[in-house]
Amino acid sequence: MSTRPSRRVALPSPSLKGRISVEEAISWRRSERRYAPGMLKLEQVSQLMWCAQGITDRRGMLRAVPSAGATYPLEAYVVVKDGGVEGLGAGVYRYEPEDHSLELVREGDLSEELASACLGQRWVKEAPVNIVITAVYARTTRRYGTRGERYVHIEVGHVGQNVYLQATAMGLGTVAIGAFYDDEVREVLGVPKDEVPLYVMPVGISLRKRVA
Repeated sequence: MSTRPSRRVALPSPSLKGRISVEEAISWRRSERRYAPGMLKLEQVSQLMWCAQGITDRRGMLRAVPSAGATYPLEAYVVVKDGGVEGLGAGVYRYEPEDHSLELVREGDLSEELASACLGQRWVKEAPVNIVITAVYARTTRRYGTRGERYVHIEVGHVGQNVYLQATAMGLGTVAIGAFYDDEVREVLGVPKDEVPLYVMPVGISLRKRVA
């Protein structure tokens, strides 16, 4: 039986200490397109969203990735498959950094629609969740002009690497996808036209076995 989504989901507090070192995570990081069967835990989703856009300094409301002029043009979403996350219903959720929560945007399993928007890449459909990063360029370009577009692209690269390393540290696998139809991904997310999709990152349980 699937879980009916709540409109607002408070996430568990992120952990600030992992089981492996940064160096080990870098060494083990790979793009993974096949995943072991199984659901993700809400704690894992919490950790992934925090490392993508979470607040790391409450005084300055600074986030886990550097942003030009602290303009923070990026939005982070998680598309949850039916049965993809323990205790979390299928749907599209927007991450809210200020209170570390998820806000339901669209209800239902949209993994097939997202995979279609990603040129039929099956790992998008098969993954328990997909993290989607969008950009509102105006937040940065209003300060830096057209140069700000480059800064946005640099920033989303930081997010992608954080997600890769955090997933690796938790025994999960992911891959950064840039091949998709912007308008179709936007439609799946239910976001306005000023939000431009930049990354789709399916996440599932890794099939790789670490060697000590």
